[in-house]
Amino acid sequence: MKLLVAGATGLVGQGVVLACLESPRVQRVTALVRRPGSRPGQQVAELLLADFRQAAGSVDLFSGFDACLYCAGAPPVGTREAEYRAVTFDATLAVASAFAQACPQGRFLYVSGAHADPQSRIMPLRVKGQAEQALARLPIRTVMLRPGGVQPVAGTGTVHSWMKPLYGVGAPVLGLIARMAPSIATSNLALGRAMVALADMPQPPGVVECAQINRLGDADGP
Repeated sequence: MKLLVAGATGLVGQGVVLACLESPRVQRVTALVRRPGSRPGQQVAELLLADFRQAAGSVDLFSGFDACLYCAGAPPVGTREAEYRAVTFDATLAVASAFAQACPQGRFLYVSGAHADPQSRIMPLRVKGQAEQALARLPIRTVMLRPGGVQPVAGTGTVHSWMKPLYGVGAPVLGLIARMAPSIATSNLALGRAMVALADMPQPPGVVECAQINRLGDADGP
């Protein structure tokens, strides 16, 4: 497969890239980036789009891929609703729409979140739920992944400096939770392995909850 990863330098995206690079199913990995020189490693090609919300004007950039693994987003804590919506809804839908136009036989896999609900009173869950609804209406096969807590594996981590101490303390706890209660937490590598498996699956489900992410991620596919 030839895979496009959006958000490849984030905590989730770093694990997804690792999963892509380790998989014999993947022929090429390309990172969709806003700034040149942002790609995570020399084995990953780079596709530059300065503003994801302007993807409609760059449809040709998205041709030739089997799937887009969309991991980009804003932190749900400390981000104002207008900014969170611009990053989580507007940019996601713009990229997905352009990808659907360029690769109508492809897949668009979106990292949403546990309990995403367009009617939720909790802003991040509401916006992610609305993004899921809009993505499901596109003329392309879409898969929504809903992880709970996400543990960064060794060599990966958050790019947000204020969150690094939280993950430094919490990552081991998340790892334990992922093993003991797989419906609540996972790792970014397991999430990436699940995305690779789903991208290659003939009839993937439309929504994948955390426990199923772990089942797919542990085995790197069914």
